[in-house]
Amino acid sequence: MIRSETHTPPAEGEAHEIAPGVLWLQLPLPFKPDTVNAYAFRDADGWTLVDTGLDTRRGRALWQAILAGPLAGAPVTRVIATHHHIDHMGLAGWFVAQGAELWTSRTAWLTARMGILDVQERPTPQALAFWRRAGMPPDLIEERSHERPFNSADICAPLPPGYRRLAEGQQIAFGGRRWIVRMGNGHAPEHVTLWSLDDDLVIGGDQLLATISPNLGVYPTEPEADTIGDWLESCARLARFATAAQLVLPGHRLPYRGLPTRLRQLAENQRAALDRVVQALRAEPLSAVGCFPALYRRQIAKPEFGLALAEAVGHVNHLRAGGRVWQAGTSESGAVLWGA
Repeated sequence: MIRSETHTPPAEGEAHEIAPGVLWLQLPLPFKPDTVNAYAFRDADGWTLVDTGLDTRRGRALWQAILAGPLAGAPVTRVIATHHHIDHMGLAGWFVAQGAELWTSRTAWLTARMGILDVQERPTPQALAFWRRAGMPPDLIEERSHERPFNSADICAPLPPGYRRLAEGQQIAFGGRRWIVRMGNGHAPEHVTLWSLDDDLVIGGDQLLATISPNLGVYPTEPEADTIGDWLESCARLARFATAAQLVLPGHRLPYRGLPTRLRQLAENQRAALDRVVQALRAEPLSAVGCFPALYRRQIAKPEFGLALAEAVGHVNHLRAGGRVWQAGTSESGAVLWGA
């Protein structure tokens, strides 16, 4: 059974104590889901923050209010970023510039720093080819080829050239607790989850969400990635440490209990989606985009098309790696067609 905690989400600029010495905050996002969680842990020398939200004018103003309000009286001494995505890492560099230390995985730091430094004014040739092979409609490719793509630097503060690495199995201490680091994969490489050795808290980030499944997308930077395989392996491995009593602090939505059940659900959801794709491809060869109806069972709007395409490629890649689908041809527009 999955049981969300009965706490009311904190309003902007406010914080709720979710466990002894642990404050829960929510920061706004201009995309779905429309908020990201951050957590503040009290230590004798100051606060440890887990995740930060985006580097926007509104985001900085909210943190200024939080620092002057719920966190007043002690400095932020460290920021732990669960993974490299902008809604979690966006203001890490801003806090470091004020004296905090950044703790994260090596892959998260490298990927975030690379993204901030790599600014593109137009989509790369690799991106255009990736979209074409996946089956993005030619008119949409043409439209996007003239647009400035999203760049991490737009809403992510510059990261320092140094950090403290978190690694699998490592034990660390903050918030009056000892924690063990366990890495997840699939949604983000080397995604940090933290499991308390002193009580029932688990910091889950986007690896352990309660009511939504994280995007498991594949992108032009690594077009052959098997994100679904990485995800399923992570669910099985982390399940060995899960108990029903643990309170999971996720990256989005509400904290919850019932982690063993939730990990089974997350894996089952992906396996069911894979089976639907195979059934669709048995009926006719399709591109990754052509698998949208089987995968999502709803209309995909233009703003979410890119994320939907990325996840569809992830499902096709996993099915191909397992020998369940194979290339059946190419469309006139250059999209790869898959059969089963």
